[in-house]
Amino acid sequence: MSELSWNNSIGHFLKEAASAAPTPGGGSVSALAAALGAAMTSMTANLSQGEKYAHIHEKITDVISSMGRLSTHCEELMVADIQSFEQYMTALRLPKETDEEKRYRTHSLQTAVIAAIEVPMRLLEVCRDGLSQAYNIVEMSNKNVISDLGIGAILFEAAAQSALLTVDINLASLKDLDVKYSYETKTAALIREIGQIKEQTLLMVRSRIAN
Repeated sequence: MSELSWNNSIGHFLKEAASAAPTPGGGSVSALAAALGAAMTSMTANLSQGEKYAHIHEKITDVISSMGRLSTHCEELMVADIQSFEQYMTALRLPKETDEEKRYRTHSLQTAVIAAIEVPMRLLEVCRDGLSQAYNIVEMSNKNVISDLGIGAILFEAAAQSALLTVDINLASLKDLDVKYSYETKTAALIREIGQIKEQTLLMVRSRIAN
């Protein structure tokens, strides 16, 4: 399923995700959720243009450009997630009759595990960056669509929490304890930062809705 892309319909993606096929799975769904977060953030920015918002034009333009880049990155990560799974399955099918074959298979599996960790790690960074951009415009963007910006923030965090689960399940198969600890430390810091930015963004969203 590595040919899956944004060009497929939503219905096609949902059908494939719901099927017995192993891909697209949680990693690809996480990437799609992050892309939807970027779309909501971009929509809010696009509706915060014109004379009324001239004083924040540069900031709004930056957000729109950033969301476009993040969305493209999400599509790339969706495909990369599928490819990393296929890489792992290929390694799993390697022969293991001789000691040399066993060593090569073990090495290939661990390489595939690291690839499967790197993809959701990159998605965590995408979600952090997307949330930071949403927070940057939450105080001055169009109030009529401020709830959509909040929804974007929620989607970014949901995608991040989903990506974290993908990291965790692959970390369980990683034999190098030093590398494992490094990933655990980095993901803990990222998910903490993501949660904080999301909460700050939603506090301002709710404040602007109430006032």
